[in-house]
Amino acid sequence: MNNTVILPMIIPVIAGLIMVIFRKNIRLQRLLSIFAILAVGGVSISLMNQIRNEGIQTLQAGGWEAPYGITIVADMFSAILLLTTSIVALFCLIFAFSSIGREREEHYFYPMFLFLISGVCGSFLTGDLFNLFVCFEVMLISSYVLISLGGTKLQLRESIKYILINVISSSLFLLAIAYLYAITGTLNLAHLSLRVAEAGQDGLMTTVAFLFLIVFSMKAALFLFFWLPGSYSVPPIAVAAIFAALLTKVGIYAIFRLFTLVFYHEPEITHLVIGILGAITMVLGAIGAVAYWDIKKILTYNVIVGVGFIIAGLASFTSMGMMGAIYYLIHDMLIKALIFLLGGMIIHLTGTSKLKEISGLIRNHPYLGWMFFVAALSLAGIPPLSGFLGKVFITRGTFETGSYWLGAIGLITSLMVLYSIMKIFMNSFWGETYISKDMEKGTTNVSTMLPIGCLTALTIALGLGAEGIHEYVQIATESMLNPIMYIEAVIGEDPIR
Repeated sequence: MNNTVILPMIIPVIAGLIMVIFRKNIRLQRLLSIFAILAVGGVSISLMNQIRNEGIQTLQAGGWEAPYGITIVADMFSAILLLTTSIVALFCLIFAFSSIGREREEHYFYPMFLFLISGVCGSFLTGDLFNLFVCFEVMLISSYVLISLGGTKLQLRESIKYILINVISSSLFLLAIAYLYAITGTLNLAHLSLRVAEAGQDGLMTTVAFLFLIVFSMKAALFLFFWLPGSYSVPPIAVAAIFAALLTKVGIYAIFRLFTLVFYHEPEITHLVIGILGAITMVLGAIGAVAYWDIKKILTYNVIVGVGFIIAGLASFTSMGMMGAIYYLIHDMLIKALIFLLGGMIIHLTGTSKLKEISGLIRNHPYLGWMFFVAALSLAGIPPLSGFLGKVFITRGTFETGSYWLGAIGLITSLMVLYSIMKIFMNSFWGETYISKDMEKGTTNVSTMLPIGCLTALTIALGLGAEGIHEYVQIATESMLNPIMYIEAVIGEDPIR
């Protein structure tokens, strides 16, 4: 039993509650936010090393043994995502210091930001389905506030749509939980894995599995993504970046967890459907990214393409495909934050998101332009940047199972992604300079350029130094493909009960 497992959930909550009391003290809120995120990152690194040396770490809250109590579980997959979350949150937070505005800062921006991070971390760590629902709601309620904070007409319109779709998906989530509990008598994930294996994944169980897939597809923007382009394009830059980097990834994590630990017995049915949904998502997302000439729309549709590509790794259900999905998931969290911050800076400087009204920014902002160029290549999976290795492994995984159509769709949509992002680069930074330095609507400073520079350096380092995290990714892959490791860590040496 390891008490540090729960800290990534608790630290942001405690810091957020303190900040609610000191609402007017912005400097204190900034310092506490940075401290809380750094603490989460430090705990995540510690957990990764403990898992590597000692195996999966668990905590049985209140001393109640699984499956009767609340179980917190950190395997390598969740620990990697915790660390990536803390890195993305740190840089988005620093960017927010000079971009979010004093009014939002005084109206609980920092507490809501930390509550959202707590919900994300809790979703990665919880060991039972009902607490996964609770952590989802903590994350979503915080996101409701962040997406509407500022109260513009466009924000309020899109926030209503965003809240409505999440209320529907949460209702379906509860319905799916009720059905599964009625069939198995448990909600502990490890115990569920045993019960489903004992009972067999028959038609009824597969139907419940598809109900969960619908729920998490709505949250991850897998196929059911109609709500995302509008919702992610209206908040402030820092909020849009954290949404793009983290929120859909929690839904992806939930799909991975359930369909590798609980519903993995009929892959020729469930994983084929997952693969088809991933393919459709990639195609429709890529078409949207290519079709629009608006920076916000192009970037939000690229979020959708990334979701489909990661899911393709799960659909292959091979060691190579799963390893590629983990590599690409880490990359996607970092690169989506980076590309949204870069896109936001272009809009901040020019006052518009319409590409045909922007040109020649690279003359006045060369560093911003070349960092966008690096991010564009990384997003498309061009070697040796961070997106390349994950795409290679996922494609190999799909080919190994004979799903050549899925791998081919992934490669074709990657070219469409490259075209859509280079369209932003060529139109925004190349060509004649329409807007002089004096005519720009905003300015750059250390608080905005430092996070962008650090994330750019990370995407290069992750590509060139992928070998440095290979051991951790391999451990995560092995634990997902071998559910008994998770079950034994949670329930004990004799998991049959």
